[in-house]
Amino acid sequence: MSSVPGFAREIGAIARAAGAAILTIYHSDFAVQTKADESPLTAADLAAQQVIVSALAKLHPALPVLSEEAATLAWSERRHWSRYWLVDPLDGTREFVKRNGEFTVNIALIDQHRCVLGVVLAPVTGELYVAEFGQGAWLQAQADGDWQRIGTRALASPPIAAGSRSHGGSQDGLLTSLIGGDHQRVPLGSSLKFCLIARGAADVYLRLGPTSEWDTAAAQCVLEQAGGAVLDLNGRPFTYNRGESVINPEFIAVGDMTVDWAARLRAAQS
Repeated sequence: MSSVPGFAREIGAIARAAGAAILTIYHSDFAVQTKADESPLTAADLAAQQVIVSALAKLHPALPVLSEEAATLAWSERRHWSRYWLVDPLDGTREFVKRNGEFTVNIALIDQHRCVLGVVLAPVTGELYVAEFGQGAWLQAQADGDWQRIGTRALASPPIAAGSRSHGGSQDGLLTSLIGGDHQRVPLGSSLKFCLIARGAADVYLRLGPTSEWDTAAAQCVLEQAGGAVLDLNGRPFTYNRGESVINPEFIAVGDMTVDWAARLRAAQS
């Protein structure tokens, strides 16, 4: 008997509908546009956006939605939000274009600056991760499949570090200082890196360089409810709707919370 929260299941169903729209385009000859920030955009991003925003509006008409594929709303409006949806309809468009399957649908609910519900779907594999504050994190390997409760693991020896597939960065020195030089690297696209830690298949994910709030929120909720955390490089947990910019600080996602990561971060950067 599953104990997956009904609300999380409901949002998971919306993610699966968006995933179906994405796959229709994924298996066709699609065109790729370039946005102002030089990132790619496809019809799949826009199709998933339409599915998600329409479904969320029917579910909770009063809750605003902040999404990558919608015009960024002015801070003068967003600063008054206490509860809203934070969505990336297709996280990992570069992986989508490469057709390697490592992209996700991300839907998060933010309440008082914290992510209290997160849904991450990998459309190609069918893996759906859902989490709700105080209710744990769950994985459904395929549509209509059984739900499995997931959790992080103790820091392995040697540790496994998930890393970006398409975004490099000079992070090896800091990573070595944090977890030792014998760590193994696993490259992976999109928010799947957080999910790998959440299900106990990796230990850390260090990100140096820019990400946006919609890139991290849903997977952060999954990781937190599985027993881990997402911390800035001062060791503080991530919050959302922080200010005018939607760009995140650099961060590390971790699984083993018995480790004093804040102390390790201070020592590594001193």
